[in-house]
Amino acid sequence: MKKIGRLEKPDNFGSAHMFSSPILERLSRTHIMVPITLFMSIASVSFYYALTTTEIGLGIGLLVMFLGMFAFTFVEYMMHKHFFHMEPDTPLKDKLQYSVHGVHHDYPRDKDRLAMPPFVSAAYAAILYLIFNLIMGEYSLYFLPGFLIGYTAYLSVHFIVHRFNPPKNFLKILWVNHAIHHYKDPDTSFGVSSPLWDYLLGTLPKKD
Repeated sequence: MKKIGRLEKPDNFGSAHMFSSPILERLSRTHIMVPITLFMSIASVSFYYALTTTEIGLGIGLLVMFLGMFAFTFVEYMMHKHFFHMEPDTPLKDKLQYSVHGVHHDYPRDKDRLAMPPFVSAAYAAILYLIFNLIMGEYSLYFLPGFLIGYTAYLSVHFIVHRFNPPKNFLKILWVNHAIHHYKDPDTSFGVSSPLWDYLLGTLPKKD
């Protein structure tokens, strides 16, 4: 089992002080609605330009959007498993892993660090657009909104799972799986917004 955080037990009510500079410390935190609003605004603008500047039919465009949402679930899983949970076998990897994810395992209920800071989120969106545009041209104007909607769904689910009690319906599985990931076995349940890829790739929690 990989050691993700540095505390022996997660501090459910604490918050890490990561930077000596008060400016950097403040910039490392964000209200969850900041990245959600940012991503949905970019998605709306991209969708508008897709409708008004391309000749792609709306039906095809919506299908491309759906593919963007589906693609996000795979990227979410792979990033969580292979980047956020990389083996910290060098000092640089150890520092990077702790800064981007290990701190979240130490302080899982810190509401100000349940999403990347706004400037990181904005950089993500810009880089994603450049990559998608390079690969698929004007179809990226539909694919990007789908991908960002998937990202927004992930942020929303992740925040709700950490801040609220589980519901008494089929969505409870998301709470259960993520709790197992944090408090029992960090080598399972890498999908936060969906258990699909954990199911397909064999990383669902083992039944006792």
